Amino acid sequence: MNSVVLAVIGVAMMILGYLLYSRFLSRRIYKLQDSFVTPAHELNDGVDYVPTNKYVLWGHHFTSVAGAAPIVGPAIAVIWGWFPAFLWVTLGTVFFAGAHDLGALWASARHRGQSIGSLSSKYIGNRGRNLFLVIIFLVLLMVNAAFAVVIAGLLTSTPTAVIPTWGAIVVALFIGQAIYRYKWNLPAVSVVGVVALYALILIGDQVPVVLPETILGLSANSFWIVILFVYAGIASVLPVWMLLQPRDYINGLQLFIALGILYGAVLVSAPTVVAPAFNGAVPEGTPSIVPLLFVTIACGAISGFHGIVSSGTSSKQLDKETDARFVGYFGSVGEGLLALGAIIATTAGFRTIAEWEEVYSAFGQGGVSAFVQGGGAIVNSGLGIPAGLSATILATMAVLFAATTMDTGIRLQRFVVQEAASIIGVNLNKLVATLIVLAIAMGLTFGAGADGAGGMLIWPLFGTTNQLLAGLTLSMIAVILLRKGRPVTPVLVPLLFLLVMSVYALIVQMGQFYAAGNWLLLGLDVIILVAAVWVIFESAIAMSQAKKNPPELEDDERDRAGARTRS
Repeated sequence: MNSVVLAVIGVAMMILGYLLYSRFLSRRIYKLQDSFVTPAHELNDGVDYVPTNKYVLWGHHFTSVAGAAPIVGPAIAVIWGWFPAFLWVTLGTVFFAGAHDLGALWASARHRGQSIGSLSSKYIGNRGRNLFLVIIFLVLLMVNAAFAVVIAGLLTSTPTAVIPTWGAIVVALFIGQAIYRYKWNLPAVSVVGVVALYALILIGDQVPVVLPETILGLSANSFWIVILFVYAGIASVLPVWMLLQPRDYINGLQLFIALGILYGAVLVSAPTVVAPAFNGAVPEGTPSIVPLLFVTIACGAISGFHGIVSSGTSSKQLDKETDARFVGYFGSVGEGLLALGAIIATTAGFRTIAEWEEVYSAFGQGGVSAFVQGGGAIVNSGLGIPAGLSATILATMAVLFAATTMDTGIRLQRFVVQEAASIIGVNLNKLVATLIVLAIAMGLTFGAGADGAGGMLIWPLFGTTNQLLAGLTLSMIAVILLRKGRPVTPVLVPLLFLLVMSVYALIVQMGQFYAAGNWLLLGLDVIILVAAVWVIFESAIAMSQAKKNPPELEDDERDRAGARTRS
């Protein structure tokens, strides 16, 4: 199989999905309206609620949801063969992720920017909300702890990525001031920012930063983890326009250019996919493709984390409700393109099947390193970019994706902590809540071994919990649609599929954890399973009641088209 065929078919499917299916969802299902007063205007506070240009907001949303997971998941899942991974990424992006991400963004914007967890209180009751918050908190904890470890590992193994990674923060601060304080022209600022970022990549390639083996009693890897958490904590309390938005926006542009370089190299060199379409000789110990494929590839097909971002930060920055189509659906398309690129890089970036099998000698092998290795070889072969620089570009892309997700993840987890505290009558300010989040995340990361081993401790449950959260988010969207008397099939089909696969995967993993004597993961698995089944039960009751009752008044959800003018 020629990789160009995969690239062309995959990209075409996603573009058609945006042009056709997202239009159907926007007009017939979610009924987006330009005249609706978004929370960014109604509650504008200059910190979290800020009306934002849709291209800037897309950059924030895309890079927040597209962390390392859409690289790691597909790069591991190709062990079952490239065809199942390709099919799940393309169909999942078009029919599952788009409906989920756009729906979560719409539902939150229609409820004053409330998170999906908060909305569950109204639609399935306080008990369901509390259980929902438990699952959301665990997903964010896994993301923040694991991504810190992944980023630190890349900064240690690819020291040429250090300068562009940290230099991007300075560029973002400049862009934030230029756009919001000095009102500079957005295209001009964008060009300057992208040029600056690629200049940093060239500098980093020539000036690698290798830390000493120990710093202040910490290993180099552990030191990077601490610095990353400190940075993410600071970034999470700054106004979104100052660092989060511009950093994500300019990273989004740079990352799309990097994807363009990868896909361009594929078109020029047309490498052969050496991996099998269906791998009938998987290494011993590899779990069954069903249901594990659908939770191994989470981000890149559909991801519950996207719903947290959509309803946690993006909905608070939506300038016009109709922008949700571009921000939400096209944001999921961007992540699908990254996952597709990861599949091509890890199946066509090796010269022979023997080289590929050497990398994929056991389940869990591959990941970011296989993406950087295979992608770097394709870029070097197709565009003549030196192998070292090619690896730097892709490693920087992976780091920046993961870092922007971690920035947003800490902020979102702070929101969850504040919300949980308010339930018991405690009002936490953002600084205290952020310190609590950092203490828990760092406690997990360093509490189970050196070099942040704990950060990956609960990662085996991430994919399953993440997909479960996506199903539960879709159930919330389904209840809202039913309450409004709107069609629910585009949401109900992915909802049922995800709930079946994720609950099935939880049961399978429960047996694996028990057999391995991994009591911590077994306990967490049981907690997540019980909470999920309970929320599913509550959601089913809410959907049944919504179907029986007459549609609620649009005014009840602030559907006052034309009644107010955006401030």
